[in-house]
Amino acid sequence: MDGKFRCFGNTQLYADYHDNEWGRPLHDERRLFEFLLLEGAQAGLSWETVLKKREAYRDAFDGFDPEKVALYDETKVEELMGNSGIIRNRLKINSAIINAKLFLNIQKEYGSFDKFIWAYVDNKPINNRIETHEDWVATTPVSDKISKDLKKRGFKFVGSTIIYAFMQATGMVNDHLINCCVYEEIQR
Repeated sequence: MDGKFRCFGNTQLYADYHDNEWGRPLHDERRLFEFLLLEGAQAGLSWETVLKKREAYRDAFDGFDPEKVALYDETKVEELMGNSGIIRNRLKINSAIINAKLFLNIQKEYGSFDKFIWAYVDNKPINNRIETHEDWVATTPVSDKISKDLKKRGFKFVGSTIIYAFMQATGMVNDHLINCCVYEEIQR
């Protein structure tokens, strides 16, 4: 592609995601809900599969508006099950609806989902110094705690591995390799 060293990605889609989104602190409510939904949809699949379907998800799930998704009924679930642009797994689709309702509950309780989720990392990214791919982990004590707390609230598809991926995606943790082309920029 362009000769830059990246943590992952040998396609333009992956490179764009890596360079412009992954690991960058995110505080936008709708985008946080988007990543919660997409990370749950990814369970058991590759992230590239989800990235390829992301725009179809955006269309199918009303721009990731949690207020709209929370109102989906069985008719909408059946419509989504027929949508070949998304991952047609009934459990994952139903979890998006359940999670949207609970996301809204957290917004009411804390003022925003952002305040709730970022409090787990004292409102600042955890900057790791990852040297090789072998140093990456799938879970941490923080992702374990968030997962446990979300499950207690009734969230679905929020195991510790999914939550750690969410933390990486939303910049709660910087797991870019130290020799990556964007590590220093994000570290600041």
